[in-house]
Amino acid sequence: MILIADCGSTKIDWCVLADKKVEKQVFTLGMNAVMLTEEEMRGRISNELMPELGGLSAKIDSVYFYGAGCISAEVCGNVASAIKANIPSATKVEVYSDLLAAARALCGREPGIACIMGTGSNSCLYDGRGIAHNVSPLGYVLGDEGSGAVLGKLFLGDVLKNQLPADVAAKFLEEYNLDLLTIIRRVYREPLGNRFMASVTPFISKHIDVPQIHDMVLGSFKAFFRRNIMQYEGYSEHKVNFIGSIAVYFRPVLEEAAKECGCTIGRILKSPMEGLLAFHSEN
Repeated sequence: MILIADCGSTKIDWCVLADKKVEKQVFTLGMNAVMLTEEEMRGRISNELMPELGGLSAKIDSVYFYGAGCISAEVCGNVASAIKANIPSATKVEVYSDLLAAARALCGREPGIACIMGTGSNSCLYDGRGIAHNVSPLGYVLGDEGSGAVLGKLFLGDVLKNQLPADVAAKFLEEYNLDLLTIIRRVYREPLGNRFMASVTPFISKHIDVPQIHDMVLGSFKAFFRRNIMQYEGYSEHKVNFIGSIAVYFRPVLEEAAKECGCTIGRILKSPMEGLLAFHSEN
């Protein structure tokens, strides 16, 4: 049996695969591996995952863990040790980044460009085996173009600087129960300001026909292509594939931006698990 994990900061999607079929799927609280010690991760897996797996855990011989924060050999080693402590039957435990999860889910074993576009954004040129080139996303302050956090940041700025129709801005503030001071506090003084900014994207999507909002989203997506995708050698020869809610819900505008930048959109998935199951079923 194979255990596959798609780990984000909010939740972890665990799937047990047996004879190319999903035997069990479990959701636990998310974690960022770079922020936790091996002992903390071991405890979380023990308390949240193992009771759900029950007797299946003794039949697992391989684990493939893809996670946020899995960016160094040390961090990946800590995750692997935490898993082995809980699932001693596993003779193979491999830990990879969430970006490789996106690449494998979207491209399988074929070369291509794989992107994540959710609360944050990221991208890579994938050679069918591994990540050949990655333009650093730099986070929502310096980069993360096209992400939910950046769309929210731009939108909130437009609301507060009177760049939107007055009725649209007023409707937003009323619907989200916000005012200037509350927005400033949520962005600058409270933790997870990026998640707060990303939380307004449903309103942006709902009002995408407002010209100012459409232009703002289009501009951010074009910046994503220019500052990231167009830096990959031969980018125009590959389809650009996406995982993430922003890519799903804003697909028409994303395709518009891609066309203007000479890029071609390929697959768009909300999450990588479906593609990861297919990838590991082929082994």
